[in-house]
Amino acid sequence: MEQVSTNAEVRLTVSQCFRTLTTSTDSTDIISALKTLLSHLDGGPEAHYTRTLQLLVSNLQADWLHSFTAAQRSELWDSLFLRGPPDQALLVLMDGIGEPSTNLDHLVSITEKFLQNHCLAELLWSYCLQATPSDSPQLRETLLGRISALPDLTANKLHLNNRPVFLPQQYYPLLATEMLTALERTCQALRDGTDCSLTFVAQTLGKVCIQGHSGLVLAVVAPQLSVCTRSDMVWQRVCWKLMENVPQRWMESVLTGLVQAVSGPDALGRIIGNLVLTNKKAQFVITHKLLLLQYKYETRVLRIVLGYLSADKDRRPLLVQVLRSICQAWANPSAVKHTPLEQQLYVSKTLLLSVSLLKDSELQELRSELLHCMLGGMQSHLDSSVVRIRHMGMVVGECLSSRMDGSGTQLKFEYDQDEETRELLSLMTPITCDEAEPEPVNRYVQLTGQNNLFSDTNMSDDELTPYDMSGDQEMSQASPPRYLRDCLEILRSSEDGVRVELSLRVAESLVRRNAFAAREISVQMSKVLLHMEDKYNIIGFLGLRQATMVALTVTDCIPVTQYLTTEFYSLNYSLRQRLDILEVLTVAAQELSKPITDKRDPSIGPAATSELNTYPGDNPVHWQQVVEKRIQSKTKHFSKGATKPPAKATPNRYAPVAGHFFFPLLRNYDKPQVTFDLLGSDHLVLGRLIHTLGLFMHLAVNAPVIAAQMGCALLDFVWAVRYHVDQMVRRGVLFAICSVFLSMPSQNLLVDLSDQLFETRAWLADVAEGDPDADCRNLAVQSLVLLDRSVKKQLQDPQTLSLES
Repeated sequence: MEQVSTNAEVRLTVSQCFRTLTTSTDSTDIISALKTLLSHLDGGPEAHYTRTLQLLVSNLQADWLHSFTAAQRSELWDSLFLRGPPDQALLVLMDGIGEPSTNLDHLVSITEKFLQNHCLAELLWSYCLQATPSDSPQLRETLLGRISALPDLTANKLHLNNRPVFLPQQYYPLLATEMLTALERTCQALRDGTDCSLTFVAQTLGKVCIQGHSGLVLAVVAPQLSVCTRSDMVWQRVCWKLMENVPQRWMESVLTGLVQAVSGPDALGRIIGNLVLTNKKAQFVITHKLLLLQYKYETRVLRIVLGYLSADKDRRPLLVQVLRSICQAWANPSAVKHTPLEQQLYVSKTLLLSVSLLKDSELQELRSELLHCMLGGMQSHLDSSVVRIRHMGMVVGECLSSRMDGSGTQLKFEYDQDEETRELLSLMTPITCDEAEPEPVNRYVQLTGQNNLFSDTNMSDDELTPYDMSGDQEMSQASPPRYLRDCLEILRSSEDGVRVELSLRVAESLVRRNAFAAREISVQMSKVLLHMEDKYNIIGFLGLRQATMVALTVTDCIPVTQYLTTEFYSLNYSLRQRLDILEVLTVAAQELSKPITDKRDPSIGPAATSELNTYPGDNPVHWQQVVEKRIQSKTKHFSKGATKPPAKATPNRYAPVAGHFFFPLLRNYDKPQVTFDLLGSDHLVLGRLIHTLGLFMHLAVNAPVIAAQMGCALLDFVWAVRYHVDQMVRRGVLFAICSVFLSMPSQNLLVDLSDQLFETRAWLADVAEGDPDADCRNLAVQSLVLLDRSVKKQLQDPQTLSLES
């Protein structure tokens, strides 16, 4: 009750002060009102602080302000901005600078004092004391934007009249110093048992770095953090927590700036710890982007990154993983021909540095891969017409052979040594020591005058109580993933054969049980599976992979089908991969064509089998049975026995998407490529493609509109290859024609294909009599029967007769 009464009194007092400042002309009353507002900042509640500052800014042109002496203005007006909550003061000041004002200089001067009085450090520290955020996310985002972009905001308003302290060259080092001060006070608070939060400081660091100022900030922060973490575990914990709290979208900017600012791999390890093991974004940046995708960094940065990976036993597997990726990139003949020379030099440096950091046991484990890399990559480099590339291949070949067999026969080439080759040769000599670093500067002591935080009173290792590890048990290293994204990550990047096999075995069930999650990554996962190779000799590998791809296609039909049909005609695919695409589409279409009313476990589809599905086109007897069954179903039988009721039409999932399976495969069949000539030498793929299209046509029997369009397009396609020399192709053509006659509505046959029917019938008669393949002759006979019966049925239809008359 007393607190409520106090707040009411404060509100009443503040309202009276506001009224005095806006209406009074008596300087004595105004000075009294300002002193009253100041009194609430000295230990009292910070009520209405933002409104107070906004009122002061709106009265910049008031007569009483201009009548103040400099001392009065500093004591009464400026102090209200410098002694209150710094976050609110900064927001009001920056908003005031951004708005039209005729007394802008005074606001700029207050902002300058705000920075020079270390109010930014107080602002950051105030957020460190908040274990849980007390402000809204929108307000915090606004404050982050003002802090990180203050030089831009002031320059846009002040133009040539900008103050030196607002320039990026001075502001961002100042901000870095204030951040270090907040971190120092955090360390001291942790020693005193006070909980702190580094979220806002980490967000500030990330925001500044993503805007392109990482060089100016980290040039100040990184050396000091390196020194402070040398012997102080509290500082190390603070640094690790700081890096963990950097938002994912800004992590890359912070890490790329940090690896350039630290003095060596040990310093980087002390600052970020094992961040690469716990943060996927950090792992991608450190192990992939900095080493393979980008090539603008100095050799010193490569030494730091690779040295960091090799310095800890938990991080060394990532070094081996990096080396495998680098070997593939260096030995890739296409990369040698098409990537810039600077990138090839960068990859060569990374390869040599990685090999130089290997232990003997790791070297023996990777010996075969390194040998394959050396022989294949060296050949690709020596075949190049560019002298620098040839020299690069010679030097790397010499270094690899020397590292793999130091006492045996080694490769030796004759070439003129230059600065580039000498640098490559020098990379085989590791450099382990850090460069000289500055002494730590305790900014908290400079600001507060307190005792040195780094005195002999710091915790020692003797005071730490060891953990009782007697009851620890080794965790299982191989367990199947429970979530689809984890499964995708293992299939994409893991080098552990057991984990890959377990993931592949549960992948299909995860897709079918989690349709929503599967739709988010369906195309990405299909791409991984399509390019996946059986590197670990997994039993039933092809069937498991196909079953998962079928499940993805059925679950997210249109995007996956568009991806697969597009990739079928893309470059750099083997014939096996193109056949895999056709098989996946075939099995998926068959599953989708099942009636929706069919009651079955949704998590188990027809593709859920460990054995590879037999491709339908390989068995001509199967297709003859299908065609014969359809012929019998269209034949009228006159008998005295009981008749069966007609089959009831049921909807299926294939009819609405049949066009997505069919038409994209007809898009580029007549465009030969370097590795794929469908109408030329690749007879097997052409035959499989025609069988697949025929199956799609056959399954579209319950979609008459799209079936008519598909029938016309398919007949035009197969007509061009009806005399193909390969019997597999001819069988496919005849099956496709049977599918057209079976699935295309009879009325459309006479309307849309009237010109082709006579010629088609004549050709089928020739095939039935003279084709050397018995299966082709049988299919031709069945096609003739279907054609004749379809035409006869349509001519007997009363509606057709009325139209003809």
